[in-house]
This record gives sequence, structure tokens and C-alpha cells, in this order.
Amino acid sequence: MKIVINNTYGGFHLSPSGEAFLAFKGLTQEEINEPPRNHPALVEMVESLGDVACASCCSLRVVEVPDDVQWQIDDYDGVEWVAEKHRRWWSLR
Repeated sequence: MKIVINNTYGGFHLSPSGEAFLAFKGLTQEEINEPPRNHPALVEMVESLGDVACASCCSLRVVEVPDDVQWQIDDYDGVEWVAEKHRRWWSLR
């Protein structure tokens, strides 16, 4: 499965060209604002447009993970990575 992440500080943001690409593919404005990261049109956009798809302070990349993995996107200061879902426990004290 292919998943789109942001590979630099600043967070996930699309350029106007990226938004236009997704609108052309039939996504609504709500879907363009926060598309599922494995949406085929989003993956195609990043693979086709490259850095043109990214707003400033953003670097969108495609990561491939096995289809049977339950995944989530984690981040630190906007830099994202794909992690396998699992349970977590911690104490606030």
C-alpha cells in the first residue's frame, strides 16, 4: 500500500497545483483539505507532480508498506512517518 507523508518540518500542506490536481480527479474541497493519505489520487498526485504538489515548508513523499499492516501516521514538528498501529500506555506522573 502506498501512503503519502510529509518528509520535512512544517506539516502536510498542498500547493495550489496539488489542490487543482485533486479537484480534477473529483475530490471535494473537504476531501482536499484532509485527504486519506492512501487515497489513490493523492498518491498519483505526489508521484506525478513531485515537489510541485507541495506547499512551501513541505516535502511530500510516498512510502510503501505491506497491505496487511494496520498503520498510522505519527509526527514530530510536522515531520511524519508511517508506524504500525499498536497499543500504548503511559503515566503522566
